Amino acid sequence: MPTTLLPQEAPSLSRISDEEIQKRLDACPKLSSLQSVNQALISLVNAEQSLTSQIAEIIRRDPSLSARLLRMVNSVYFGLSADIMNIEEAVFFLGLRQIRELSRATPVIEDLSRLQSTRFAPQLWKSLWAHSLGTAIITREILQSAPVLVDEETSYLVGLLHNLGKIIMGHAFPEHLMKIINTQAQTPAEVFALEREIIGWDHAQIGGYFLEHHHLSDEIVTAVRYHNEPDLAPRHQALAAAVQVADYMVRHVGIAGGFEQVEPVAAGAWVKLPGWKILYGRETPESKIGRASIENTLDRLPEMLGGLL
Repeated sequence: MPTTLLPQEAPSLSRISDEEIQKRLDACPKLSSLQSVNQALISLVNAEQSLTSQIAEIIRRDPSLSARLLRMVNSVYFGLSADIMNIEEAVFFLGLRQIRELSRATPVIEDLSRLQSTRFAPQLWKSLWAHSLGTAIITREILQSAPVLVDEETSYLVGLLHNLGKIIMGHAFPEHLMKIINTQAQTPAEVFALEREIIGWDHAQIGGYFLEHHHLSDEIVTAVRYHNEPDLAPRHQALAAAVQVADYMVRHVGIAGGFEQVEPVAAGAWVKLPGWKILYGRETPESKIGRASIENTLDRLPEMLGGLL
C-alpha cells in the first residue's frame, strides 16, 4: 500500500466548485493520441493481406513502440529460449491482435505520460498503467465471452482509459489527489465516494469529461464515465459493465493501480457487481464457461504485463 508520497497536506483543502473543475480540466493540454492512434499501422494490421515486413517497417519508425514490442516478445510470458532483437521476427511471434493492441496503447501511454505530475513517485504511474493495461486485456476477454456485440478495439481502449481521470487529477488537482491516496478505503466504490467528497467529481466523471472534449466516440466517453456505476449508464451499459468487472478481477491478482489504499478484492467478488448482472444475468452454464476462460487469462496476466511496461 502507498504511504505518504507528497509534501505534507495543506491544512485546509476545500471541495472545488463545478465551474472551477471544468476550468482546470479545460486548461489541460490536448492530446493528439486520443484523436489519432497510429492510423497507418492500425489500417495495415486490419488489412487481410498485410505482410509482416510492411508492419515491421512502420513499427521501426516508432522507437517507443519498437522497444515495447521487443520487451513483450522477450518477456517470461513467451518463454523463448533466446532473445529476439529483430522487429519482423517479433511481429511474427506476437500476431496481429497483440500488435494492434500495442499500437493502440503505446502512443496513448506516451502522450499521457506528459501529464503525469512529477510530484508523485514514478512507480505509482507505472503501477497505474499496469492496472490500466490489465483492465484493457480483461475487458476485451469479458466482452468476447458475454452475449453482447462490442468492437474488440473499442473494448480494449475503454479498459486502457478507464483510469484516465486519475492522471488528470494529478495534473489539475495534485493536493486533492494526495489526500485521496493517503486515505484508507475498503472498496473501489469507497474511493469514488472519497473523490467526490474531496474534489467534487470522481475520476470517472473527470475522465469522461476530458475524453468528450477530445471528441472521442459516445461509446467510449459513456463507458469511462460510468465504469464504476454501469447500472446508471444511460446507454452502452455492457461496455461500462465489462470495465467494472475487469477492474475488480485485475485488482484481485494484485495489480491494483497504486493510487489508492484499498483492501484486496476477494476471489469471485465480481459476480456480485451490477456489471456482472448486466453482462450475464444470473449464473448459467454458459456464464460459467466464460468465467473460466476469463480467469485463465487472469492467471497469466502478470506475466503478460511484464513485457508491456
